[in-house]
Amino acid sequence: MSTIVKKLGFIGAGNMGEALIRGLLAKSAASPSSIIASARRPERRAELKRTFEIEVGDNVAVAAAADVLLLCVKPQIMVHVLREIAGALKPDTLLISVAAGVPLAAIERRLHRPTRLVRAMPNTPALVGAGATAIAAGEHATAADLEDAKRIFDSVGITLVLEEAQLDAVTGLSGSGPAYMFLIIEALSDAGVKVGLARSAAQQLAAQTVLGSAKLLLETGEHPGLLKDRVTSPGGTAIAGLHTLEAGGLRTTLIDAVEAATARARELGEEFLKKA
Repeated sequence: MSTIVKKLGFIGAGNMGEALIRGLLAKSAASPSSIIASARRPERRAELKRTFEIEVGDNVAVAAAADVLLLCVKPQIMVHVLREIAGALKPDTLLISVAAGVPLAAIERRLHRPTRLVRAMPNTPALVGAGATAIAAGEHATAADLEDAKRIFDSVGITLVLEEAQLDAVTGLSGSGPAYMFLIIEALSDAGVKVGLARSAAQQLAAQTVLGSAKLLLETGEHPGLLKDRVTSPGGTAIAGLHTLEAGGLRTTLIDAVEAATARARELGEEFLKKA
């Protein structure tokens, strides 16, 4: 991965902000001298400077210095942050927002001027370099802006370029998806305990099975139905288990969960747009 030579600013260096900083440095996609970050607490800023040897400052200082500014803040404080930094931004700064459910139109409305914007929807496996992120360009963003954004999020996993109208669906699927997977792993672990395994062994086997199955699917590129069929044999154990899952409505329940989360993401976006 080539090095990004622009000054990267991070407003908010919580889990996602730190994951991106760590990933960029680990893959040499950015140098410590090219990163500046803010955090609410002074001790947190000191920790970031000590750990990553990057520049730190308050929100206004970061906004003024950055060529590419990542807004890694909660949706609830986005309006406050935008109001705080609006006057400090360079005219050609690229803003990348990872705030779930916040439409690009609402950000631009708060800044009171045309702005190069990219909206991103990463997920928490980015913390271990296995994230899935979708990005969408705003009206004034260029192809080069999208490429810069993609390189940033590629440092912590895979990145897809989509239309903004699809990002609520991404939130419902991959953004919220880790929660579904953790519930499935927990349920499989409980099942292992029920049939006689120790908790530690059951949880390790369940988690590795989910990880390995996903890796097999991604590396072979084959349809999940085909891979499923290869595990099942006539009258065997897997088909007996699959029959129970289908009878319990697992497929329908997961589809309904993604649909419900997508609908909620749309509601949050509409609420934020009204506030903006």
